[in-house]
Amino acid sequence: MPETDLDLLIRAARAAGEIAAGFSGKTVRCWEKSGGAGPVTEADLAVNEMLESTLREARPDYGWLSEETEDDPARLDCDTVFIIDPIDGTRSFIEGSRTWAHALAIARRGEVTAAVVYLPMRDKLYSSAAGVGAYLNGDPIHVTGQSAMIGASMLAAKPNYAPEHWRGEVPAITRVYRPSLAYRTSLVAEGRFDAMLTLRPTWEWDVAAGDLILREAGAATSDRGGRKLQFNNAVPKLNGILAANPMLHRKIAGALQV
Repeated sequence: MPETDLDLLIRAARAAGEIAAGFSGKTVRCWEKSGGAGPVTEADLAVNEMLESTLREARPDYGWLSEETEDDPARLDCDTVFIIDPIDGTRSFIEGSRTWAHALAIARRGEVTAAVVYLPMRDKLYSSAAGVGAYLNGDPIHVTGQSAMIGASMLAAKPNYAPEHWRGEVPAITRVYRPSLAYRTSLVAEGRFDAMLTLRPTWEWDVAAGDLILREAGAATSDRGGRKLQFNNAVPKLNGILAANPMLHRKIAGALQV
């Protein structure tokens, strides 16, 4: 029986974990990318090389978008494209933390159809394909039913709570933070926290996998203005991301200054 897209992503993610785990975070060679794009390590590049070889060999007609590969506009002519972050949370990886992830997604005509977020050092593999639900290590997961903003827990960096981003007073939301955007999306899908938000322009590879896992776990997702997330854009950036169960999502979106 042919390997499904999701099975392919799971196999590739586990192989990525084996490669990354072979590097020591605090001694790994790292340097800053040009243009203030953040750090990259030899582990990022080794994982990216393996993923590009494995995934493109398996699906040669799919386009390719990865944080660690020079962008090729040819992907825009492809109905289906891989969207890959070889290591999401590179700063955490460099620090020797366990909180970094491999984020692998496949998008068809702008919508993600298969996704994996894998944290090898935490033994957590989140997965989903369109219409089949969301899973953590094979067990179904679902977002919380928290409906009120007051008392809701939200994963977001401190600048997102600046008063200028909100129509009235900043909501009395329980503030939580975790490195790795992919991990934040997955934690909300898992029901560990109620919502996640980032208002900054967001690279597609940081959130593409999490978008599907969230939606299949019962969440509503959008950009900061409430618009549906579309992937494989010419400039692969989104206008932030907001995710929560549909009722809480509406309330947070309505409170934001757009």
